[in-house]
Amino acid sequence: MTKKLHIIGGGMAGSEAAWQAANMGVHVVIHEMRPKVETFAHRTGNLGEMVCSNSFRSDDDEQNAVGLLHWEMRAANGLIMHTADQHRLPAGGALAVDRDPFAETVTAALRAHPNIEIEHGEIAALPDDGHWIVATGPLTSEGLGADIAAATGRDALAFFDAIAPIVYADSIDMNVAWMQSRYDKGETEDEQRAYLNCPMTRDQYEAFIDALLASEKTEFHEGETAQYFDGCLPIEVMAERGRETLRHGPMKPVGLTNAHDPETKPYAVVQLRRDNALGTLFNIVGFQTKMKYGAQTDVFRRIPGLEEARFARLGGIHRNTFINSPTLLDNQMRLRSRPHIRFAGQITGVEGYVESAAMGLLAGRMAAAEILGQTLPPPPQDSAMGALIHHITGGAEAKSFQPMNVNFGLFRPVEGLKGGRRGRKDRYKAYTDRAKAAWSDWLAQQGSVPVSA
Repeated sequence: MTKKLHIIGGGMAGSEAAWQAANMGVHVVIHEMRPKVETFAHRTGNLGEMVCSNSFRSDDDEQNAVGLLHWEMRAANGLIMHTADQHRLPAGGALAVDRDPFAETVTAALRAHPNIEIEHGEIAALPDDGHWIVATGPLTSEGLGADIAAATGRDALAFFDAIAPIVYADSIDMNVAWMQSRYDKGETEDEQRAYLNCPMTRDQYEAFIDALLASEKTEFHEGETAQYFDGCLPIEVMAERGRETLRHGPMKPVGLTNAHDPETKPYAVVQLRRDNALGTLFNIVGFQTKMKYGAQTDVFRRIPGLEEARFARLGGIHRNTFINSPTLLDNQMRLRSRPHIRFAGQITGVEGYVESAAMGLLAGRMAAAEILGQTLPPPPQDSAMGALIHHITGGAEAKSFQPMNVNFGLFRPVEGLKGGRRGRKDRYKAYTDRAKAAWSDWLAQQGSVPVSA
């Protein structure tokens, strides 16, 4: 057991950790409880299954921190990014994927790797010895979650994560809706027409907000509190913050021209993004919800173009747990009280598919190096991965620690650059240039050749 690396959880983080460690010559066992033990959000037993959006967000590696993280993972021969590129869907400047073939390909690649074996079954308690990575994600099982809380001597933090609905494309009225990416973003016609848009007049928007606020919502169980992550707020919560909040968020009408009525500016626009390669499914962008199912169909069919909508999946809400990483983990992602155990992915307090996979990449490499009798130096803080791991393992304020997406606010300033909005483009380019150089040097020190450099 001491020479094997055991990984609990086969999501984005666990899959990437296994891939990286196995490629370093370490034997890896992935322990995935699905399909023997199901969760609220998963539909299959595949590894790397996407349960919420099908988007990896911006792919711009010069002006966006998420796009930079994509670049770094590609440079490190990341399985998740390589597979995402294989199953890419048109999405303007974003990287969206066909979710089912994506998960099937991740699963096949891990099953085929000679250094990886997969065991299906629940691990309900933290092990006492061996080399382990806990990458159980936002839906850690009740038994393991309780044992983690007991082992850390403090309660696990929790917030609630909401899932957006998916609509059958042939049920959308294209006499009302039109295809266009915001500001026609994208290099190809498919990219420039990657989103389906449903326009609203002011009266329609006001009626929609009224229905949204009056709808029946999921109630929380006794003892639960709604500590939402701001990057994934249910639309009802956004609407409760002000009637115009949605119109300046996921329903903003900027950068779009109604192909059916070019002279009339919509008051608000609901966007849908293609969810599969066939183009038969579309998810409603930014419409995570905690409404009950009956209320969802009533409210969403008030959207122009969706009056006859049929839903492949309605939205939902589930509890999402994470640990207070700044107090519990060292810079090798090890649990200070039990250093044979590492944590990776969303349970560490990062938010998003890409960030979760990135932390899996680091944990896998760090664990493999330790098994091989080496110590992997922490990634450079000026890289996207370095900025993110620094934040969760010490840079964040422990008392107010919450899930975090990668963003340039986590990066150390570049000297001599102008602040404010006017200097933003040059500043972001300087961040990404510096990060790419630092990340490439870090990989080269390990004998890894950056594949995208």
